[in-house]
Amino acid sequence: MAEAVGSLEKGKKKEGVAEFVRETRAELDRTTFPSSEDVKNTTIIVIISVIFFAIYLFLIDQSWTYILEALTWAVNKIAGV
Repeated sequence: MAEAVGSLEKGKKKEGVAEFVRETRAELDRTTFPSSEDVKNTTIIVIISVIFFAIYLFLIDQSWTYILEALTWAVNKIAGV
């Protein structure tokens, strides 16, 4: 088992900071970034979606509050509380 670990350590490639920086720059050169128009359009879609779902959840919450308060009132009325 020790031999396997030793051979694994020998096979490791020791890289320096310079090699890391070169690989990072090469990766950034291969990366494509969205245009500012794409970012703007996506941001608008996200903002509209967030507003829509916030209003939707608010309405659902208010509906459940109304229903539960009505049920509580009815139960209290029946129970005579």
